[in-house]
Amino acid sequence: MRQIVLDTETTGIDPSEGHRIIEIGCVELMERQLTGRNYHVYINPDREVEAEAIAIHGITNEFLADKPKFADIADEFFEFIKGAELVIHNAAFDIGFMDTEFARLKPVRKTADHCGIVDSLAIARARHPGQKNNLDALCKRYGVDNSNRDLHGALLDAEILADVYLLLTGGQTALSLDAGADGAGGSGGIRRLLDDRARLPVVRASEAENSAHEAFMTGLAKQAGETVWGKLSAAE
Repeated sequence: MRQIVLDTETTGIDPSEGHRIIEIGCVELMERQLTGRNYHVYINPDREVEAEAIAIHGITNEFLADKPKFADIADEFFEFIKGAELVIHNAAFDIGFMDTEFARLKPVRKTADHCGIVDSLAIARARHPGQKNNLDALCKRYGVDNSNRDLHGALLDAEILADVYLLLTGGQTALSLDAGADGAGGSGGIRRLLDDRARLPVVRASEAENSAHEAFMTGLAKQAGETVWGKLSAAE
C-alpha cells in the first residue's frame, strides 16, 4: 500500500474566508516503510499571511513573494498524491484547504475522489481518550524526537507524523536480523536468552486499559470496517 503523510501551512484557519495554502510537505510510505521520496513546496498565496499564522509557522509575506502560485504546482502535487492513502493529523483542516484550492482550477478535483484519507488525530483520540493528542503530545508519548520543531513546518511535521503514525498504529519501523553464525547478535541483532533466566511475571491489563483498548478498536472499526480482532471477539 502506498501512503502519503501530508501536512500544510496556511495564511489563516478558514478557507471560506479566502485563506490559502502556503506550504505543502509530503512523505511517502510504501508498505509502512519510509521510501525517502518526499514532496515539498512553498506557495505564493496572492494575499497577506495573518500575523497569528506567522507566529505559528514563521513563514512571512516577504519570503513567499517569489514563490510559485498554487495553479503552477497543482498538477505535480496532484500526481504525487493521486491513488495514495493520505495520512493527515486533523485531516478535515488540510483537506478543506486542498479542495478549496483545487476548486479554483480546471478540472475541479476533490481529494477524496482520488485518494483514501486517514485522520491520525481520530485514531489517537480513540486510542488515548481524554488526553492531549496534538503532535507534540504524541511525540512525547511515543518517544519521537521533535526537538527541531520550534515552529510548525509542513515537511518537518509530515516527517514527524510519519514516525508517530507508525508507532500509533502498532507498526515496527525497523527490524535488524544481522546475528552472526553463532547466533550472537551485534548491536540490534538477535540475542539468545539463557535457559536458567528468571521467568518474567505475567502482568494482565487493568480494567481501564481494557476499556481504552475497546474504545480504540471501536474507532478503528469505524474507519477501516470490521477488524480481525472484532471477528475473533464475536466468535468467542
